[in-house]
Amino acid sequence: MKILSAVQIKAWDQYTINNEPISSLDLMERASMVFTNWFTQIYDYKNCNIHIFCGPGNNGGDGLAIARLLHHSFYNVHVYLCHIGKDKSVDFEKNLSRLPRHNAIAITEINEGNSLPSFSKNDIIIDGIFGSGLNRPIDGYWNQLIEHLNQQNSTRVAIDIPSGLFADQHTVGLIFQAHRTLCFEGPKLSFLFPENESKLGTWNFESIGLMSSFLEKTSVDNYYIDLNFAKAFYKKRNKFDHKGSYGHALLVAGSYGMIGAALLSTKAALRTGAGLVTLHTPKVAYPIVQSNIPEAIVQLDPEEFYISEIIDSSKHKAIGIGPGIGNNSLTVNALMLFLKSHTSALVLDADALNIIATNQNLYALIPKESILTPHPKEFERLFGKSENDFKRNELQRTKAVELGVYIVLKGAHTCIACPDGSCYFNSTGNPGMATAGSGDVLTGMITGLLAQGYSPKESAILGVFLHGLSGDLGLEKVGSEEALIASDIIESIGHSFSKINYTNS
Repeated sequence: MKILSAVQIKAWDQYTINNEPISSLDLMERASMVFTNWFTQIYDYKNCNIHIFCGPGNNGGDGLAIARLLHHSFYNVHVYLCHIGKDKSVDFEKNLSRLPRHNAIAITEINEGNSLPSFSKNDIIIDGIFGSGLNRPIDGYWNQLIEHLNQQNSTRVAIDIPSGLFADQHTVGLIFQAHRTLCFEGPKLSFLFPENESKLGTWNFESIGLMSSFLEKTSVDNYYIDLNFAKAFYKKRNKFDHKGSYGHALLVAGSYGMIGAALLSTKAALRTGAGLVTLHTPKVAYPIVQSNIPEAIVQLDPEEFYISEIIDSSKHKAIGIGPGIGNNSLTVNALMLFLKSHTSALVLDADALNIIATNQNLYALIPKESILTPHPKEFERLFGKSENDFKRNELQRTKAVELGVYIVLKGAHTCIACPDGSCYFNSTGNPGMATAGSGDVLTGMITGLLAQGYSPKESAILGVFLHGLSGDLGLEKVGSEEALIASDIIESIGHSFSKINYTNS
């Protein structure tokens, strides 16, 4: 799914108006019906009073239409007209004239300097003050109003985007703090960064029927990975395939005290479908691996407790390095020597990334098209700190282009930055996956896909999506985010594949 900028979304609206054709007022009505249908499935009209704050633009016009539709659905609605500036949009005026007469809906006009209204705990405040086109901080009285609304002990809901939040850049200034947000057509880029989590609450998006032909010919740099997007990469197996058809993966993982990381990544590579998986690991791991993963081939390092060599072999279709290997001097030297001679794409994670971060001459030795999978702290060690999430994303893109690699920055919406400067944000996963070993599982999954002949880009995108989906399915099984562990993710990989495979049949 393409993630459009605020400017592109406005152009998409206009394209639909011109080519469907449909009037802007009717398109606003369609959007308002989508919001109302979503809202009424969540909030019961019997238990709440609705207070809708409407600015003078089209976001406020949506609010007015929603007020009318909620009134017709038996909700007790109160509208607040915020007189910001002198001008009002044409569709705002038209929807204002459509409100039921005879005081069926209470209307309060708010001008600068007016006293601020208060609400009860069971009330719901709907924000339609400023829309996605806002690109400067809210100031003066309207800033005070939003701050006041945020302080109310009421449920807060935003139409399309919380007032004050910038759609495409870091936000400076106060933002309406929604408990729920429904945006139209797709997420805004700002929805996908941690800095805005507390402003959006739980967010969803619904289509309002904008024309797909505009989307098809519009170029973007950002994408949202959903089920339909991920299944386009999936390669269905053939009846006469054999284990040789699905590649041989090598994982270099483990050290004394960290053998669990090796087990998790190896089992994940097998569960993701690699035909053969070899684990290169210290001697101390031998009985543990053989007893726990009989399907794996074990290649023992000469050292008892650490990795001291990484043997390049043409028989391996994919190599993943890093889970639990530590930073022993023998291991550091082994990785240095390996990178000097190896030219094919690698999967680099965890301690492999930490070694590279402390030996900057190694950056230039990372093979092109390799996949780096840092968590935020590892990313900082590699590339430095950033003042906000947008700056960090900019740095991530820059380094992906500069090094010619895929950088998978793990998080709530894991972001994959590509060598062409584009980014793919994930839709799956949950907070329960913030647990030891989750990243080792992802390394094994991506390596397993790469071994099967998926391109580095396909491996990163499909691996990240399946990893998050497996976490979601694992959560359903164990019942709580607190109880989820990395092994639960592995055990759900097969069910994740079945969801993708089912939608292809």
